[in-house]
Amino acid sequence: MARLLSLNVGLPRDIAWQGKTVYTGVWKTPVSGPRRVRRLNIDGDGQGDTAGHGGEQRAVYVYQRESYQYWQEHLGRSNLVQGQFGENFTVDGLADRDVCIGDRYKIGSALFEVTQPRVTCYRLGIRMEEPDMAALLVRHGRPGFYFRVIEEGDVEAGDEITQIADGPERMSVSEINALLYLPPHPRDGLERALKIPALSGGWRHSFEALLEQQRKDTTAGNAGLGPASSPPPAWRGFRPFRVARKIAESGNVTSLILEPTDGHPVAAALPGQFVVVRLGTSTAPAMTRSYSLSSRSDAASWRISIKREAHGAASQYIADEVKIGDAVQIGAARGSFTLRQDARPVVLLSAGIGVTPVLAMLHALAAEASTREVWWLHGTRNGREHAFAAEVRGLLAGLAHHHSHVCYSAPDPGDRLNVDFDTIGHLDLRVLQSVGVPRDGDFYLCGPAPFMTDLSRGLAGLGIAADRVHTEMFGAGPSLTPGIASSPQKRAHLPAGATGPGPMVSFARSGLNVCWGPSYASLLELAEACDVPVRWSCRTGVCHNCESGLVAGAVSYAPDPLDAPADGNVLICCSRPQGDVVIDL
Repeated sequence: MARLLSLNVGLPRDIAWQGKTVYTGVWKTPVSGPRRVRRLNIDGDGQGDTAGHGGEQRAVYVYQRESYQYWQEHLGRSNLVQGQFGENFTVDGLADRDVCIGDRYKIGSALFEVTQPRVTCYRLGIRMEEPDMAALLVRHGRPGFYFRVIEEGDVEAGDEITQIADGPERMSVSEINALLYLPPHPRDGLERALKIPALSGGWRHSFEALLEQQRKDTTAGNAGLGPASSPPPAWRGFRPFRVARKIAESGNVTSLILEPTDGHPVAAALPGQFVVVRLGTSTAPAMTRSYSLSSRSDAASWRISIKREAHGAASQYIADEVKIGDAVQIGAARGSFTLRQDARPVVLLSAGIGVTPVLAMLHALAAEASTREVWWLHGTRNGREHAFAAEVRGLLAGLAHHHSHVCYSAPDPGDRLNVDFDTIGHLDLRVLQSVGVPRDGDFYLCGPAPFMTDLSRGLAGLGIAADRVHTEMFGAGPSLTPGIASSPQKRAHLPAGATGPGPMVSFARSGLNVCWGPSYASLLELAEACDVPVRWSCRTGVCHNCESGLVAGAVSYAPDPLDAPADGNVLICCSRPQGDVVIDL
């Protein structure tokens, strides 16, 4: 008979870690006597990061005495105490290889259902003083699991655990855990897992993504964990291109028409994708930047369009120094902000130079004479800064079902209302509602961060599903550093101290070139030292939150990731450069 050995609780607290403050509830300690188990957690217990832990599907975390014994031997540790793994229930029995998703258990007067394996993160490594612990739990098939509370009640240490129902499909916690994190992700296993009603929504979404990846026969990477799927880049590193034409699109936007110098066709890019450009000067290190393609690509040339920024070294160099015939180095097209192929209305929303990727989408729709309903909504300051106005009008004229609305926030005296633009002010949710944008469409947003944040929230408030709102942000994306106390956003900068002796690491979106040094354990640590915005959770090659584009160069891994990233990507949390590298961060 299985038994509850220890009931462990703990409220979140701040701890110091690597010069940061982490808010975490991973420290749990045993308590005596009965405790009430409620729908979201146990009386006296709490979670620090409710995005990754807690909630109805993860109300109670369970870990087994057998696994304690295993880790004591494997790690050579004799000091492990109940609650050490952050679990609420330390149990005798209920091994991960035996317990199945959907199993139901009676403990005390409460009724529980198994919903998912534990998703481990870096905080367990802090608690265990084993930085690789998140990867070890998955690699060794001992993650533990979560209970959902079906009926609230009282439990206490010593209670017997009685199984009262079997989960459908009889898929164990270990099997479900390996299905997500370890290749080869067999199709029949994914289909069986999705038949289990008790499986939590996050895991269900990951398995659906893996199934869709297999249907598309794009086997590289783990779509259940990594970024939204997109084709692998057509080439590694950079190819030389020649500036065939240079066009002033407006008072502050310049376009470059680029043709490959090797005579070979360029691979077709998907509408909405971007390229990484390396610009060389005779007096300074090469500058590496990311720019969206701004027209429909063909086999002969690509177009990028760059806004001149007051303090933008690259944009000023392009506007003032680059000449027709000059050579520039271009990485292959990449990115998942691309036009979906279906019959729903298309709503293209942009502000300022954010127009470029959605303009490429408009080109693609016009080229195929799409019969879809197409909405073009754009915001800029005035006519002097309104790039591509005539081009857009011509493209829209070729579409059978189109709508257009342009906002000028600060029109010039000569700008004509209802001719050059339609509304004075910014493009916002109020404008979308006033013009009757359809709610059953796919929405594509690109522009400054406040523009996209406000519109994304507004669309969510209108009931638009998150998977129908697609965004692309110029520059570095938002950070994901779970549990870390927030601090003012800093501009990316060179790290403190002496320059490292190693290879050059270029963070393309941040416009920063840094020499690698031996004091960094990973590319993630180097990025953090430079305040480059990063995303991570496990820091050991498990969760793929840190997966980023590897534009050029090669890396080595330590530890090896459990599942490889997509072709052309890198897991920065556990990798080091083997030479000069360019990363899409």
